[in-house]
Amino acid sequence: MSSIDAATGEARPAIGFFERYLTVWVALCIIGGILFGQVLPQLFQAIGHMEVAQVNLPVGVLIWVMIIPMLVKIDFAAMTQVKSQWRGIGVTLFVNWFVKPFSMALLGWIFIRHVFAQWLPVGQLDSYIAGLILLAAAPCTAMVFVWSQLCKGDPYFTLSQVALNDSIMIVAFAPLVALLLGLSAISVPWDTLIISVVLYIVVPVIIAQVIRRRLLTKGEVHFRQTVARLGPYSICALLATLVLLFAFQGQAIINEPLVIAMLAVPILIQVFFNSGLAYLLNRRLGVPHCVAGPSSLIGASNFFELAVATAISLFGFHSGAALATVVGVLIEVPVMLLVVAIVNRSQQWYEAKAR
Repeated sequence: MSSIDAATGEARPAIGFFERYLTVWVALCIIGGILFGQVLPQLFQAIGHMEVAQVNLPVGVLIWVMIIPMLVKIDFAAMTQVKSQWRGIGVTLFVNWFVKPFSMALLGWIFIRHVFAQWLPVGQLDSYIAGLILLAAAPCTAMVFVWSQLCKGDPYFTLSQVALNDSIMIVAFAPLVALLLGLSAISVPWDTLIISVVLYIVVPVIIAQVIRRRLLTKGEVHFRQTVARLGPYSICALLATLVLLFAFQGQAIINEPLVIAMLAVPILIQVFFNSGLAYLLNRRLGVPHCVAGPSSLIGASNFFELAVATAISLFGFHSGAALATVVGVLIEVPVMLLVVAIVNRSQQWYEAKAR
């Protein structure tokens, strides 16, 4: 299967090998991380203590390797196209910034503090909710290009929407997370939160845009080839981070194996709720299906790389927050592929209203 590249207009595979089987790699990293943590506990404890200002240095390096190749794809000049699809843009912004974070905080309160509370470690309840909030507070930036291609979405809408979301995230992520953590009665470490935003959003965006401009000076072909080569490094860095995380979380998972399943419930509900809300709102407003598809997918998916990094910085490797964000990684691909299938199969129904 191939599609049109959002940045270049060239044909390329719709979903790469690593991305297609991301859930498999994540599952293997869970198993490997747990095993390594049990066999080599002193090694991982030493890695865990390599910190500056509560930021783990090995993880910081991995996060940059993970995020920067994705951000290189983003053309912030594409925001000039926002006005041509203002209704789809408006729906996505509404769902991303005014619905999804708050609905996740509500779902976390319902399921973590009440429905599943008796089966979860009491000391981690706040941390689990914090992880869910972090997961929902940042819209996805990279994988949405894949989802958009698979549902035959308008590549220019997708590009402009992602560029706009990234710009908003630079200034809105920290205040939004602080607000929701405060509403959930969770202490907000402002200094660490601001450091995380600078390290994992502002600096990578600047570096990525410098790299992007330099690559483009050598031509579109060179740019595409380099971005394609960088892609696997991003996924590998994510997987290495997960190995470290599960090496620290291993004993807790062995003791409480159902925790992952319980954390998955609010994540699944919010994905289907937000994607469905965006899809229906776009239909109500008469937005073309090629815009409504990626709008609903962007509205539902998460920037899980940023969520994992921020959770580790704010609460540590051993925290329930870090584990909750990783559960988001685990289910992201299969769930979003299901949403893609629903969007594609419902196209005739969606367009029937316009006839």
